[in-house]
Amino acid sequence: MGRVDYDEAYKLQLSLLERRQAGEIPDTLLLLEHSPVYTLGRRGGDEDLLVSSAELESTGAQVVWTDRGGQATYHGPGQLVCYPIIDLRVGGLGPVTYVRQLEDVIIAVLSECGVEAHRVEGKTGVWTYGSTKLDLAPPLETGEEKIAAIGVRISRGVAMHGFALNLSTDLARFDCIVPCGMPDVRMASIQSICGEAPEMKRTASLVAGKFGLVFDRSVKSEKLEKLAA
Repeated sequence: MGRVDYDEAYKLQLSLLERRQAGEIPDTLLLLEHSPVYTLGRRGGDEDLLVSSAELESTGAQVVWTDRGGQATYHGPGQLVCYPIIDLRVGGLGPVTYVRQLEDVIIAVLSECGVEAHRVEGKTGVWTYGSTKLDLAPPLETGEEKIAAIGVRISRGVAMHGFALNLSTDLARFDCIVPCGMPDVRMASIQSICGEAPEMKRTASLVAGKFGLVFDRSVKSEKLEKLAA
């Protein structure tokens, strides 16, 4: 979808959620970038902002309280955001299994991009130790960094929101918040690891393909005008 303001994407998600609940549309995957925005989920609070909302907004970013799970995160250019509007009952998926499968999608995509990726026990999202290419691999003492965040909402069996994968995101933006409620977390992007990031549209297509494999769905592109009608 290209660059989309958070509020616009949220309204579209709500519309598609209602239509999916009514059986009017199939499972739908939205892939996009956001204009700069800090979002706080249902478990977020003012303590997750390390500077005031006014200061964040002075940098050209929105600050939005939203109904996804989780706490604070940042979305902006260079970050691929994936919003599946998917009926979990069709595949007999529970919330935990659904999130684990989203992690599987991200890990598979990063593997294709030459980036090692893994889960961390007891935490949601995807972490990395760096490149799978030996000539790009960082020293072990750099430790693991978080490269993708997940936050979802499930209503009447249908999920919305989703995940954000850092391709060439401005990582300094995360310094203004406590990302995902973890004060000591370090953020990474494909660019920070490999020196360059894959092209956004190519990565979006890769995400769609891996999503289809993990969730056992056939995937086809559709004109947004038809979905939003």
